[in-house]
Amino acid sequence: MGKGVRTAVIGGVFAVMVGGAGYGAYNIVSAVGGDGGGGTSEARKSGPPDRDEVRKTSEAFFGAWEKGQAEQAASYTNNAQEAGGLLAGYGAEAHIGDVVITPGEATGTTVPFTVKATVAFGGKSKPLRYASELTVVRGETTGRALVDWKPSVVHPDLREGDALVTAEAAQPPIEAVDRDGTVLTKEKYPSLGPVLDTLRQKYGAQAGGTPGVELMVRHAETASGEAAADTSLLTLAEGEPGKLRTTLSAGVQAAAEKAVKGFAESSVVAVKPSTGEVLAVANQRADGFNAAFQGQVAPGSTMKIITAAMLIDNGVTSMNGPAPCPASAVWQSQTFKNLTGMEPNEGATLANSFLRSCNTAFIKLIDEKPLTTASLTQEAQERFGLGRDDWKTGIASFDGSVPDVGGPDQAANAIGQGQVQMNPLNMASVTATAITGTFRQPYLVSPDLDGRQLAQAKGLPADTAAQLKEMMRLTATQGTGQKAMAGLGGDIGAKTGSAEVDGNDTSDSWFTGFRNDIAAAAMAQQGGHGGDAAGPIVAAVLRAGG
Repeated sequence: MGKGVRTAVIGGVFAVMVGGAGYGAYNIVSAVGGDGGGGTSEARKSGPPDRDEVRKTSEAFFGAWEKGQAEQAASYTNNAQEAGGLLAGYGAEAHIGDVVITPGEATGTTVPFTVKATVAFGGKSKPLRYASELTVVRGETTGRALVDWKPSVVHPDLREGDALVTAEAAQPPIEAVDRDGTVLTKEKYPSLGPVLDTLRQKYGAQAGGTPGVELMVRHAETASGEAAADTSLLTLAEGEPGKLRTTLSAGVQAAAEKAVKGFAESSVVAVKPSTGEVLAVANQRADGFNAAFQGQVAPGSTMKIITAAMLIDNGVTSMNGPAPCPASAVWQSQTFKNLTGMEPNEGATLANSFLRSCNTAFIKLIDEKPLTTASLTQEAQERFGLGRDDWKTGIASFDGSVPDVGGPDQAANAIGQGQVQMNPLNMASVTATAITGTFRQPYLVSPDLDGRQLAQAKGLPADTAAQLKEMMRLTATQGTGQKAMAGLGGDIGAKTGSAEVDGNDTSDSWFTGFRNDIAAAAMAQQGGHGGDAAGPIVAAVLRAGG
């Protein structure tokens, strides 16, 4: 089975492609001169390419691509080396021919276009059609108008280091079903696409199917060096799918999919606190990254659930004990403040400071005995099962990080800033642990399928869990979560958060909450306050959970 051609130097042309009725019929090499391609040179220009340059450059690129002239097409880009490799692989490894490219109307220097082609392999063929776009830029050294090279120009699902391949699939297809047997597909639940691809890669052989022949994106290795799951684009010969049961709930998943669509760069996870089963995972992201499971960003004040647990467990204070909320707090030369407009309350209890999300109250308490720099880390690891790199959910996931640090970051960590890193999966689990007192590692596929061992942690004392649950109830009914949770019946609770990110004018929005036996957490990067974006997402998911 071919491994695919990635972005590397490949000379010559691929002759398997025959131009269709589009730009392949034109000889417009002379329309664009300069380095790397044929034609005449022209006086060096500056500034953005004009309308005529955009048209001529895109026509030249499309024409060479249609005719299978990989090297020539690549010469009209600003990265001929990488473009040549991927364009050559388009015919040689992906077996795509009979290419016809139809451009749309340019918007400035960006040209949308559609590709009609045929994929032929092993005596079978199928039509292929998709849309993409390119942008024309001014060459930095030559002044030529050139296609700004990105793998997504060739196909929108391609990223750096990826390849297009047509071959027998590495794994049999799967028919993934939810907890009640409902079939889960990418078409009905688009956000599940990367998750289903990963489940297929990991469990396809165990599910009992047989592989087919497919056009697929073979992705580059992950940052950890692991093989990434292929993304299937077109099936030429059907394989026999094996059935894989997941813990997901089709109804909750549908609500999660709909909820994240309303907020850019957002993610949500729902879990069943009594079991740890994941009920939904959804992402609305331009990059397709499963940030819900693998994100590593500051969780803002949702972290105060863990900090409050640390304070209670170590006898520093209790729900009805003192937690004064001054206007500011200084920790080792760094001044921390509350959200604009928050009235100080020197007589506040922990419950009051929690439901209002007072930063200074928590920072004032973290130097009380017997607390040390390690106390928050120990609470997160030993009680909530976080930060030990041992979760086995069934797909790739990050299980949080709460490092033992001193200095200003010790205080910042306590309010979910500093060096703390989480994702919605982590915070949904934190809520589940907080309200039940028991840590149950979240999972998407039953460990009975492959015999993997789930992570363990000792959980919380019953009294601590009872206090945390009550403080979250108060936050949902009287505090910062009240607006988002309005109208939800049953036993409800919440915690809001907003995380400042260097370089961003708007904070990341975080929210976690529960309703009966469902806990959910969401983030919307640059979404503002917790109740602005993440709050409505969580509320929608909890509402669907019944």
